[in-house]
Amino acid sequence: MSEFVVRPSCAEDVADITRIYRHYVLNTNATFELEEPDCEEMARRRLEILRRGLPYLTAEEEDAVVVGYAYANLYRTRAAYRFTVEDSIYVDPEYLGRGCGQTLLAALITQCELGPWRQMIAVIGDSGNTASITLHERCGFHRVGTLGAVGFKFGRWVDSVLMQRGLGTTF
Repeated sequence: MSEFVVRPSCAEDVADITRIYRHYVLNTNATFELEEPDCEEMARRRLEILRRGLPYLTAEEEDAVVVGYAYANLYRTRAAYRFTVEDSIYVDPEYLGRGCGQTLLAALITQCELGPWRQMIAVIGDSGNTASITLHERCGFHRVGTLGAVGFKFGRWVDSVLMQRGLGTTF
């Protein structure tokens, strides 16, 4: 397994973040987004998350190449949900299965536990996405439900799997 360095993302990472995400938009049901956003849009999204005080992390391999990223965002915008975040993790497909996703998710959980958040939700596109489901289980998430056929991508209906994990001291 390779060793990955996780650090806060910076503006210079946006091109790599966009490149990684593009793969998932165009080739998988990990995201239900249908059109790939450009670097400008990805930069805007990143800044919005950071403005909310939420973590946005990248993972690098030894040669300082960004091979994955993860962030927490608001689960919902209504005030009652203010202590609940949703995680997102994307890894360069050439680095899948090497521990990058687990390293990123563990770091993201740790960062969120330092803040006021008490629950983390994973909304996993495609009930057949066993890699993501297994990753979340390894990091302490439990499956709380499946929303059947809520997305339509690549000519078929796709489920979303909901998983949840407590952060720090739960209420």
